[in-house]
Amino acid sequence: MTGEELFWDLAEPLCAQAAVSRSTMMGYPCLRYHGRFFASIDRTTGALLVKLPQDRVAELIRQGHGQPFAPAGRMFREWVAIDKPQRRRWNTLIGEAIDFAQTGG
Repeated sequence: MTGEELFWDLAEPLCAQAAVSRSTMMGYPCLRYHGRFFASIDRTTGALLVKLPQDRVAELIRQGHGQPFAPAGRMFREWVAIDKPQRRRWNTLIGEAIDFAQTGG
């Protein structure tokens, strides 16, 4: 299963919630919670992109589980790219991202 296929497979139950919608962010397909971006997929690399608290992003990068998300050379401190499609990890991180969006992140 490709990264994009896994992303949409994991996104499907979330999209059943009225507060969650499909959208685009800088040309990337993404998910929003009440208008706030929280997860996306990089179609070029197949990486999952999630918005998390800055300290959680730093932890994932430090542990070698993610890479900085820096389109066009500009680093987004609350976004991390997770390049290896793994259902359990991606599902957990998407869950963390929607939780963060629900708190206003």
